[in-house]
Parts: sequence; C-alpha cells; structure tokens
Amino acid sequence: MPPAENPPREIHIAACVIERADGMIALVRKRGTSAFMQPGGKLEPGEAAADAVLREVEEELGIRLTRPLESIGRFSATAANEPDTLVFADVFWCRCDEALVVQAEIEELRWIDPTAPGDITLALLTSDHILPALLHRRQG
Repeated sequence: MPPAENPPREIHIAACVIERADGMIALVRKRGTSAFMQPGGKLEPGEAAADAVLREVEEELGIRLTRPLESIGRFSATAANEPDTLVFADVFWCRCDEALVVQAEIEELRWIDPTAPGDITLALLTSDHILPALLHRRQG
C-alpha cells in the first residue's frame, strides 16, 4: 500500500481589487516572488476578512480604504508563493484613484487592463478566479 500523502496546507486571506476610474486594476508582486496578485494577505486570529483587507492594503500600499467594501466572492486556488498550500480568499472590490505607495513586502505595483493583462505571471487565484469574476461583475 502506498504511503498516504499529506494534504495541502490551507491559508485564509483577504484581497482587494483596486480599480481606477479608467478601469485599470492594481496588481502587486511581493519581494522575492514572480507572480502578480491583488493586494491583501492573511487574516489575523479572530479577524474579519473585511478588516484584514483594510489593514493589509494600508500596510502594502499606504492608502486607507473605507467601508463598506463590495464583496466579489470567495475563491480558492493553489497558492502562488507557498508550496503545497491552498489559499482561500475573500475578495473585495473598491474604486480608488489615490496614488499608491509600494511598501512593506511589496516589490512592484502594476496597473493592468483586466481584459488584457499583458505578459506577466499571474497568481492562479487572480487569473482563474478574480479576473473572470471582475469581468462578470462588469457585464452586470
């Protein structure tokens, strides 16, 4: 009988689709990684997803978002930066035309057209779930 495989580790995060008035959305790449994704991060013990996304966006991009944030769904995918890990994400949307400042563990910020992201590596959560959900939301 083959040895039992260890199940993948699971993490819960909150992420935010930050959209400008021109329809471009912000993606970030963390230091030492190659995949671009929405800003956000892991929830602290007992923390609500909406609170986590507000905290993470302020830490990573220097802006203070306000409630209410619009939920665009809960999604899961293989984590981009952590091997053998599934990520479960509560994803929110907001409109923001403020200047974003890369800080904390963020190395790079790019504004992309979600219908044509260009030649960049996207996290699976972004490419397979968040961008399709955003485009579906736009279609009404």
